[in-house]
Parts: sequence; structure tokens; C-alpha cells
Amino acid sequence: MTQPVNATCERGVWFAPEGLSAPELIAFAQAVERFGYRTLWVGETFGRDPFAQLAALGAATTTLGLASGIANIYNRHPQVMVQGANTVAELTDGRMTLGIGVSSPAIVNKVRGIDYDKPFAFLQTYLDAMDATRYAAVPPSQPVPVVLAALGPKMLELAAQRTAGAHPYNTTPEHTAMAREVMGPDAGLFVEQKVILTEDAAQARATGAQVLKFYSRAPGYVNAWKRMGFSDEDIASQSDRLVDAIVAWGSVERIEQRLTEHAEAGATHICIHPLDPSAGQGRPDLEALAALAPA
Repeated sequence: MTQPVNATCERGVWFAPEGLSAPELIAFAQAVERFGYRTLWVGETFGRDPFAQLAALGAATTTLGLASGIANIYNRHPQVMVQGANTVAELTDGRMTLGIGVSSPAIVNKVRGIDYDKPFAFLQTYLDAMDATRYAAVPPSQPVPVVLAALGPKMLELAAQRTAGAHPYNTTPEHTAMAREVMGPDAGLFVEQKVILTEDAAQARATGAQVLKFYSRAPGYVNAWKRMGFSDEDIASQSDRLVDAIVAWGSVERIEQRLTEHAEAGATHICIHPLDPSAGQGRPDLEALAALAPA
């Protein structure tokens, strides 16, 4: 059995900052840097362009790593993806990590009207095209690390074979252990973990259920949760069992235990997703980030 890689597990922050104004977003990134987190991961749905956003955050910080979590491959030609990542990396002295993925048919097909046929094969071809891209500007000092949004074994294997690692989202420490087993000891494993710093069980579960309801419309997450042992009823109702497994809530000590479980299962980087106890995903909880900041 592959041994977990946990001795140097880093901590980053994941957030979808569409509810923050530009000044608020810059202040948030500066707080994340001040707390000592390694990297700020920003999501992409229907809001800001991730590369323009990361470039602005890079200009407002000095050491903070910057990552897309994830940039949607259906939105961009492979060369455009490389151009964006290389530009941010050059402007920020190599602080860019490019997280890419196939997103969901709920976004790609139903909202944007783009064909979502055979996403795994599409991603393989996309990676080939990225590798073959001509980039004529001054390149960044080092190649930009690429990681894949990955949940199932095939995508995890592809991430280990073709990129710097995988970026699982909405998962459990048991999934992290499975991913490490599939990917082997050397690949990066950048695991997102939602946290809610409250010991009010009703509030935490209501907030967690509200957030997970959005993801329950995506077949990729539904299938992944079923592989993790959750029932159709758990997923449809956002049951306490599902929320408690995907969202770490409670005291600092209780949340720290969940982070430790991911590290011991083989995570190399934990992306802490700080949900506000009352506002859910719209606003980050800076109190939680301060309490869980790296030593």
C-alpha cells in the first residue's frame, strides 16, 4: 500500500469571491497572506475572469501563491489557457498554479450551450494541445504547475501521469486516501475542505446543506458521493450524514482533526474553504482562517 505523504502538508485557502467587491477581494487576499497561508485558490463559474483576478491579487500581495481552482477548459482554447497562466506567472514571479477541469454539464451545456460530450477524452486532447502551444512572450522563470480537478480513479490517474497533481473538491479524508493510493506517492494532492467555525449544529448543518445543494445538481459530484457510500436520499436531501462528512464544523480542535485526517491520508496541500456560519459561501469567515492559520 502507498504510504501517505503528510510531513510537509501545506495549507492554502479556497474561495469563490464573486460576492466580494474588488477592494474587499484585495483586502481578503492580503489577509490570507498575512495569516501565513501558502496559496489562495479562486473558483470560476459565471463571474470574474480568473486570470485577470489573480494578476490583480498578485499585484496586491508579495509572497502569496495564486491558483485557479478551477479554470474551465470549455471556456478557453488551450493556447488562451496557457497565455493566461504564463502571463500571471511572469507578472508575479512564478506564484501561479494553473488548476483546470471539465466543470459540469449544468454549467457547460445547460448554461453556456457548449457540447459536453466525452469530457475525459476532451481533457486528454486539451492537455496535448497545451503541451504543443507556442508562447512567444518572455516566459515565466519556471513552467507553471498544472493540476487537474479530479474525483474518480481515471481522472486521478491522468492527473498523476500528466500534471503536477489533483485538486479534489467536496470530498472526505477517505477519498483522499483512495486518491493517494491511485496516484502513487509523488503526485501533488491539493484537497479542498469546507469549514464552518461554529458549535451550533443546526446552524452548521443548515449552512452546509445550502452550499451542497448547488453541487448536488452536478453529475460528477453525485457520482463521486455515491462512490464514497452516500445514498440518493443523502444527496437529494443534503442529509446531516452528507453534510457532516463533507463540511468540517465545530470547534477549532474538531476542525483541526479533520485537516489532520486529510494530511495523514496523503494530502500534500489542504485548501481551507471558510464558510461563514450564517452567510454560507457568499462571504469568507476571517475568524476561521485566523484560527486555522499555519503555525
